Amino acid sequence: MPESTKSATLSFDGKQIELPMFTPTAGPEVVDIRKLYAQAGVFTYDPGFTSTASCDSTVTYIDGDAGILLHRGYPIDQLAEKSHFLEVCYLLLYGELPTAAQLEDFEHRVTHHTMIHEQMHNFFRGFRRDAHPMATMVGVVGAMSAFYHDSTDVSDPWQREVASIRLIAKMPTIAAMAYKYSIGQPFVYPRNDLDYAANFLHMCFSVPAQTYEVDPILARAMDRIFTLHADHEQNASTSTVRLASSSGANPFACIAAGIACLWGPAHGGANQACLEMLKEIGSVDRIPEFIERAKDKDDPFRLMGFGHRVYKNTDPRAKVLKQSADEVLDLMGVEDNELLRIAKELERIALNDDYFIDKKLFPNVDFYSGIILEAMGFPTSMFTPIFALARTVGWVSQWKEQIADPQMKIGRPRQLYLGELQRDYVDVEDR
Repeated sequence: MPESTKSATLSFDGKQIELPMFTPTAGPEVVDIRKLYAQAGVFTYDPGFTSTASCDSTVTYIDGDAGILLHRGYPIDQLAEKSHFLEVCYLLLYGELPTAAQLEDFEHRVTHHTMIHEQMHNFFRGFRRDAHPMATMVGVVGAMSAFYHDSTDVSDPWQREVASIRLIAKMPTIAAMAYKYSIGQPFVYPRNDLDYAANFLHMCFSVPAQTYEVDPILARAMDRIFTLHADHEQNASTSTVRLASSSGANPFACIAAGIACLWGPAHGGANQACLEMLKEIGSVDRIPEFIERAKDKDDPFRLMGFGHRVYKNTDPRAKVLKQSADEVLDLMGVEDNELLRIAKELERIALNDDYFIDKKLFPNVDFYSGIILEAMGFPTSMFTPIFALARTVGWVSQWKEQIADPQMKIGRPRQLYLGELQRDYVDVEDR
């Protein structure tokens, strides 16, 4: 925690309370209200915590107005262009880019821990065959604590390290198995000769009946999707992981909680919602109709995948992913896929129409990731599990940071109570 250099004065009921202030490396200054209740007997009120810093962190920084996303100080566009997912994982986990030897060791550890306990196959088969892959992932990741007892003690730094590697290594296998189970195909074991993204695609799309070769363009696009979704500061699912971990819960339970939160359509379902919107539009000929609806302030219809709640300028992740989207669509072709044709025409309009330009409604990362995953052949039900796979390293990094923080306390938000005052119980025959 930095030193307090100045203070803010809160005045009410004839009293004045001095509150310390902190100056961050970047971003707004912060008023420290930790002792407000003890000193003044009042709470603050901030639904959604949109103006409240719940922690201090060195992992990720976002400036939504300027369209900036930094991981440990490195711009996301540089990482997506010049790095790859496992190197970004190392950066998020340990705070610095690895040397060549450190990266080789890290990649070896992750690659050689991708298999899951064989008895977990039986756990998968306990789900209904039509279970949503996210439901399966929530259950299986939470159940990892029943299979890996030697890495659940959060007070042991070595066990935290083991759990971190296991979660990052095994999440692609779990996600791929959830997909295979949902379509009735046999599970495919991971291969140590493939990189992280190629291995995931192999586990999803290969079958015993024929050889499957992963196209390097698809593997690169998938690696970029993973990289661009790796962490995003104190969002809803990350805050959920931190809140769960504040109780001392084991890491697998904490990450399962994050997956459950990500499942919400307002959080992790944006790229799925984008594809569902394309299905609603139905054909390229109907695009002008929906563009007019989007411009009509009295029409509840909104174009999904355009603009962003955090980024008031362009989404810095979208520019990089657009390149991969173009490469994937050139490889796979769009002529036979009406949804992808609609997506390309919508993109063209949004990048040239004054209405979209003035309101900064540019295609965001969810728009491009959705059309890439559609082109690859993933059903929309797999979009959020892939998001969870990518975000695992961010959750784990934030979890490790919090566990090591000597200031950590169990999360306990307050409330503005508006219910009944105390009243006496009335026997049922007298009501």
